[in-house]
Amino acid sequence: MPHVITDLCVMDYKCADVCQRKNIHPRKNETLDGLKQLFINPKRCLDCGTCASVCEHGAIFAVDELPDDKAQFAEINAAYYRK
Repeated sequence: MPHVITDLCVMDYKCADVCQRKNIHPRKNETLDGLKQLFINPKRCLDCGTCASVCEHGAIFAVDELPDDKAQFAEINAAYYRK
């Protein structure tokens, strides 16, 4: 199961820095265009959990462990990569 970043994200890039597939965007050098969180590509996520382990804000969940009030973020993350 892929991991999902929720609205608890503070964009400190710790998760992006440890992602072995460079699968979390936007990266520090990419345009933010008013974005308020980072996103994980669900098709490329290895489900290693490294990103979640470094997130001090509890913003990252395995998709099957998303709280009910955060379930919409699975689609929000996927939609970011359909652009």
